[in-house]
Amino acid sequence: MKRRQKPEVRSQEEDPTTRHRGTADTPEYSGLSAPPGRSDPAIEASASPDRHPHPGSWILTPGSTLQLVGYLVLTIAVLIVAFPFFWMLLTSVKSQLEATAFPPTLVPTQWHWENYRVAWNAAPFGRYFLNSGLVAGLTALILTGTSALAGYAFGQLRFRGRSTLFALFLASLFVPPEVTLIPNFLTITFLHWQNTYAALILPNAAGMFSILLLRQAFRGLPVELAEAAALDGCGRFAYLWQVGLPLVKPMLAVVALLGFLRAWNDFLWPLVVTSVPSMRTVQVGLSVFVLDASVQYPLLMAAACFVVAPILALYLVAQRQFVTSLARTGLRG
Repeated sequence: MKRRQKPEVRSQEEDPTTRHRGTADTPEYSGLSAPPGRSDPAIEASASPDRHPHPGSWILTPGSTLQLVGYLVLTIAVLIVAFPFFWMLLTSVKSQLEATAFPPTLVPTQWHWENYRVAWNAAPFGRYFLNSGLVAGLTALILTGTSALAGYAFGQLRFRGRSTLFALFLASLFVPPEVTLIPNFLTITFLHWQNTYAALILPNAAGMFSILLLRQAFRGLPVELAEAAALDGCGRFAYLWQVGLPLVKPMLAVVALLGFLRAWNDFLWPLVVTSVPSMRTVQVGLSVFVLDASVQYPLLMAAACFVVAPILALYLVAQRQFVTSLARTGLRG
């Protein structure tokens, strides 16, 4: 009786042709890789699922849901912040009767664009803008200079009592401005500086918050820069001017912007130290629309529109430096 021979099974490894080519039953050809020199559309589709999205891919994942909620919260926050500006713009072109009506109307029934002309002529706003621009510009310039010197000293210099002195300076942030109002006024009176630009500028020429920002910026600079500059014979002031200040330029822009904004929006101090119209600022000039019997809301909102316009324009110009400096605050290199 003849034995039945089993059919010879040739493995893929023994056949040199199939070892490199593969067959339709092998894993190489089943979708994991394409034969050499050829591209399989099914393989390309499986390798790039975004090209042919699955019908159910629109379902939100936990990560996309959280991102959507974040966008929704930011949108609501933007609307809350921007609504007072829209209300100011719309109220500025209303009539006095419509501006004080209840319930209030959002869109005016009649647009009174002449309110801007009447508001500008109601007070010498040209002089007010000149005073505010001069005071805010010089305050920002001096504040940036003093804060840069103090921030460099606290951030990079080593001297005895530095931490204690900085802690005392930092404690001044917890003192309300109203506490120092009377001592500053007595000092200005003693120096006979009433109705002068010095009285409007010098009390705001230094600030601990600006010093803190620049201290953090200087602390982020590598110590090797100062050591290399010292080896080249560069003094401390030369290093500060040629190396330190250019590297912290975004933070300098933020300090100048905040100083300008603070001086521009200051109302109480200019009201206290000035008594003549030629030295008033724009914030004090807005009080001309607040009468004893009523408030002229349309004219007040119209004046507020052209008072806030320079601040918005300045922020749009310096917003890149503002965002960059805030992103780097507190980081050390």
